[in-house]
Amino acid sequence: MQALGVMLLVLGVVLSVRERRYLMMWRSKPASNQLEIALSQLVGTAGGIYLSLELLFSFLKIPEDWWSQAEFFVEPLAVISLLLAIVQPLGIRVWLKFRK
Repeated sequence: MQALGVMLLVLGVVLSVRERRYLMMWRSKPASNQLEIALSQLVGTAGGIYLSLELLFSFLKIPEDWWSQAEFFVEPLAVISLLLAIVQPLGIRVWLKFRK
């Protein structure tokens, strides 16, 4: 089950990076390494979401062991932030299609 989750996560990262490269194509002149820029944007977005979720959980005083019922090999909050960062460029594409 964990292997399937990792494979879906890798597939999501690949699709997200591809979409980010496509969106960057319209913003400015082509960079020397668009893959590097798209990956750094993905990691930066996921990091920002993770920090925001951590601050939200500490502000709302939600206990950190709310997921202790099951054993995960990664922190669930980090996975949630990575999934939101993966979905973000796809959401932008849908938003742009509905706006037209």
